[in-house]
Formats: sequence, C-alpha cells, structure tokens
Amino acid sequence: MTSAPRLAVVGNPGNRRVAFFRDAVRAAGLPEARVVPWADVLRGRAGFRAGETVRLDSPGEDPDVERMLRGADDPTRVEGTARWYRAFTVAAADLARSAATAAAVLLDDPAELAVLFDKRLAHARLREAGVPVPDSPTSGPHAPPVESWADVRSLSSAAGLRRIFVKLAHGSSASGVLAVQTNGAGRVHATTSVERGPDGRLFNSLRVRHYTTEREVAAVVDALAPDGLHIERWLPKATQEGRAADLRVVVVDGRATHAVVRTSRFPMTNLHLGGTRGSLGAAREAVERAGARWSDALGVCERAAASFPGTHCVGVDLLPSVGWRRFAVGEVNAFGDLLPGLTGLPGSGAEGLDTYAAQVAALLRTPRTTGTSTR
Repeated sequence: MTSAPRLAVVGNPGNRRVAFFRDAVRAAGLPEARVVPWADVLRGRAGFRAGETVRLDSPGEDPDVERMLRGADDPTRVEGTARWYRAFTVAAADLARSAATAAAVLLDDPAELAVLFDKRLAHARLREAGVPVPDSPTSGPHAPPVESWADVRSLSSAAGLRRIFVKLAHGSSASGVLAVQTNGAGRVHATTSVERGPDGRLFNSLRVRHYTTEREVAAVVDALAPDGLHIERWLPKATQEGRAADLRVVVVDGRATHAVVRTSRFPMTNLHLGGTRGSLGAAREAVERAGARWSDALGVCERAAASFPGTHCVGVDLLPSVGWRRFAVGEVNAFGDLLPGLTGLPGSGAEGLDTYAAQVAALLRTPRTTGTSTR
C-alpha cells in the first residue's frame, strides 16, 4: 500500500491560492502542507525534504515577488513580462534541481512551464498535437518576431486575417491583450484593457476601452512589442443571452473536472474585466442541440492538457464557435484553477470537490513517484 503523500506548496504565504490548497489538504486528513515562499526560491534559500510532493502555485499578487521577477513596483504596469518570463523559468528550473537533489517529487515540469508561459510555443505544441487552435502567423519557435505595429499589419495581412488578437507572449489575465479589427477601407479599431499614460507607459485597467485610430493602436502595440507578441485569429464565439461566451475548463491529472462559462459584452471574457459567469447547463444544452456532444467538448480540453503531461493541473480556455458545434483552444493556463466555490462536473470523479480538493484527491489516487525534467 502506498503511503499518503507529504505535500509542500511553493507559493506566496497568505495568498488565497495557497490557503485554498492547504484547506483541501487539511480536509483530506493529510498532514499540513508546508509552504515554501516564492521569495525564498528567488533568493536561493528554498529547501525541500526527502519524500515531499511539491506543488507550484502562482507567484502573483505579492509586490516583493513581482518586483524580483518583473522589476516593476507598480502591479498595474504592463511592461516587464519578458523579464518576468526569464526570471520565472530560471527559478522554476533551479527549484526542480533542488527538489531532485532532496529526493522530493515536483508536480510541475519546468520545461513545460516554459512552454505554457510562451503563447507562441504553447500554440505550436497544441497545433502539432492536433488540438484545434486559432490560426496564427507567430506560432512556434521559428516564427518571425513581431517588433512593431508594422509587423502586426504585415503578418496578419499575409495570413488573410482582418480580425486578430494581439497578445503579450508571456502575459496572463488579459494583460496587454488587444482585440483588433480592420475593415475593408483599412480603418483600425482595438478593444483592450491597456491604458496608455501621458508619458507613453502602459497600465492595466479594470475598464475596457476602445482605440479607434491606427495611430493610437500602433502606439500601444509598439510599446508592447519589446516584451514579445503573439498574433492569432479572432474567432467569432458562441453567445449566451446575447453575450460572447467561452469556458474555462480545469483538467486535473488528465481529466476534465470543473468548468465555468464566462460571458461578456467585450471580446475578453475575464471576470475581472466585467465578465460574468454564465449557465453551464445552458451551454451543455446548446452543444447537444447543435448535434455535438458535451463529452467531445471536454475531450478537446483533455487533449490540450495531454500536450503537457508533466503538469498536474491546467486551466484550458475553450472557445465555442458560433452555434456551439465546434471548439478551439485559446490558451492553456498553468495556474488556471482559481475558481472559488466551484464543484466538480457530474461524472468527473470530482463531484462535491473544488478544484484544489480535486487535485489532492487525484494525488491520493495516483501518487507521483518520479521527478520531472529540469531542462
């Protein structure tokens, strides 16, 4: 009989993510999960213990950690994601080596995290695995770089794309995302949460705004470009009660366990930008009424997660097409499990469990016994 795992979580002490996970560990009757602060990891002070199973959580929402990773004191600033990516991936690889040296087991492969946090690489991996994704001229490690709005114009035009999303390659939570459309007369319109200050610096706003001239759009894109950009087709989404709809589906240990519908009047459905939770039951009914199967929609998410087999839990952004019959994957999020109060899907094995409890339950069913790549 395999003994229950002794768990540790790399996170920011006091963060709600860490608290939710520790609550789930406690509720499962396991010893208290030990917290390894990200600040200690970044300062080279983190230590692990033999036999521990180590979960990585988001390093976000901590000013000191953000400063070490991104070099910015203001959490609303958009710039600095390339620096964040370099620092985070180095820290994750160092952390994995420390865990391996201590004979601890890491739940998240740092090599996969490096792909997940680069939208260009993640898009290519999904496409190569046959997972449906929006068309993109910047997919893969050998795609042309995007250094300016002129590059966005050229690449999207060559690909026949008039409606695109321009995204920071290493961004998250819709930071630095622009939904851009160009009409037949060449006029440009962008919807985004990015606010450009009088000095040209960029800030994330909780208010979605519109830029209606090419000069304004170009100024924002040119300021974002040094951090790396990804372009992809803006797919028309299905609607629910007249609002654009997509889904965040959590996949734990290869199985889709939780799902939430997100709806919005804007192209970005993130809840912090005014999006609201829609009806999952209505979404399922719409899928089946269209002649598709709900299990196939979840299966797309599971195939996306299978492209990252060394990552125990991911959140998949599933994009239903108009009519709810077909689906594509927008993104796969390494830390996409923050859905407080949401319990598992019927038949998922996570009924009555939140996303954190589902992860603990999966570990109890199938404990990890080997380490992960430190590439």
